[in-house]
Amino acid sequence: MPRARLWARTMHGHADEDIVTAHAGSDAGIRLVGPRLREQREEIERATLDPAATFAVGAGNRARQEEPDRFRTCFERDRDRIVHSTAFRRLAGKTQVVVYPTDHQRTRLTHALEVAQCAVAMARGIGANVTLADAMALGHDCGHGPGGHASEDAFDEFIPEGYDHGPWGADVVLAGLNLCAETLDGIRNHSWSRPAPSTIEGELVSWADRIAYCAHDLEDAIHAGIVTPDDVPAQVREVAGVTRRQQLATFINGVIDTTTATGRVGLDPDRAAALAELRRFNYERIYTRPESVRQSHTVVEILRSLVSFYLEQPSEMPDEYRTEDLVRGAVTYVGGMTDRFAFEQARRLLGWDPRKLPRGIGRGA
Repeated sequence: MPRARLWARTMHGHADEDIVTAHAGSDAGIRLVGPRLREQREEIERATLDPAATFAVGAGNRARQEEPDRFRTCFERDRDRIVHSTAFRRLAGKTQVVVYPTDHQRTRLTHALEVAQCAVAMARGIGANVTLADAMALGHDCGHGPGGHASEDAFDEFIPEGYDHGPWGADVVLAGLNLCAETLDGIRNHSWSRPAPSTIEGELVSWADRIAYCAHDLEDAIHAGIVTPDDVPAQVREVAGVTRRQQLATFINGVIDTTTATGRVGLDPDRAAALAELRRFNYERIYTRPESVRQSHTVVEILRSLVSFYLEQPSEMPDEYRTEDLVRGAVTYVGGMTDRFAFEQARRLLGWDPRKLPRGIGRGA
């Protein structure tokens, strides 16, 4: 085929004396001043960020000591490790809110990307460390199990301290990445019910998470026919509009305005009240509607049954999960599953009737 032959001719790139280029005739170049090393970029942080920002210099506090990277700051390494992790990749197969997502509705992965956009925008606006905020936001939901927040209810039965996706993500799921203490703190404490994060970047991610999911969950619910634009409360419409675009601009700009005016990360009372009303509306009309509650009960039953099965037959789990603490190993294994894999395991191992399984991601509407 002509296209295959064309691709084959580019196998080795295009050689020109002592350099190979990606394209024939490439002439893009830079001034020969040397690579931008990590130390130089750390100096740029010091010169450009707000004094209250979290600087890469003096950070890089990891559980296991590592040599600094030649080019990347410690937080850039964290971001890269999160993006390339199995846990982050599996977010593509985990439900955000809408049970039967179409191509246009969110998964946990697209939610994480939208949270990162909000966090980065706010970090830029106040002079915080953009890279750290980005890393925290991308990793903040890696502790979620299949089926959304129902997984936390399911796993609570097995974990004495309770299963909270923030600490579980930081302390269990992402532990092998050896991330910086600052990054892990933002992931661990992004939920408003947790202790306050220790950095302003962590505070921004807490706001970014709530702003992003309130806006995009409403948009998804409208597209799914669960609610209509006319249902949106008047207070929300008047302050922040009905569309995701209007709402994000209102709340993101509000955090930037309020933080730079007061010196504390937050939102002014009027816009904060509108965000709270939007969240209340979403809870009543989307998250706790009867169909969602039924779905949650099914997810809880499936996940608890899977954990119990693996405790009885640990040989069915991969070796890495058959640890001395078998309960934690089983919860870690099931919690890491995508919706589709968990439901398929329920059918294969537990004999669940496919007609009673949540269809979830990949199973169609």
